[in-house]
Amino acid sequence: MFRIHVERVLEKDIESVFEAISDHARYARFPGVSKSLLIEEGRDEKNGTGALRIIGAGRLELTERITRFERPNRMHYQIEKSSPFAVQHTKGEIVFKAEGEQTRVTWVSEGHVQVPLLGGVMDRLAERSFSRAFSSLLKAIERL
Repeated sequence: MFRIHVERVLEKDIESVFEAISDHARYARFPGVSKSLLIEEGRDEKNGTGALRIIGAGRLELTERITRFERPNRMHYQIEKSSPFAVQHTKGEIVFKAEGEQTRVTWVSEGHVQVPLLGGVMDRLAERSFSRAFSSLLKAIERL
């Protein structure tokens, strides 16, 4: 099982940070993201609860559904499909907390890479890779 936990305080206001992370169709502007599509709009707002997005990074492609959307404090998601390997995703949440003019972002993702015999190794690789990727995304948001 992989468990990813990334926490960072950004020198940006909470509304700007939340908007940058929730705007799925613009993820391609971030380092390492090669594809970002909004496939289905959310029920109450475009990127909100129910929205379906595809995020690609090289050969990796994740189809994610937004399951909870509380602007500007919380966003949960579920990986519904992935390639080139399957992921059993049990938790995906991003929490935003204003701290004066800054914003604390806490991202947690948990699951299991479903590759026979190599799943445990792939889980550890996923932890490192996704932790680096999300940290890089947060750094890029701070520079916007």
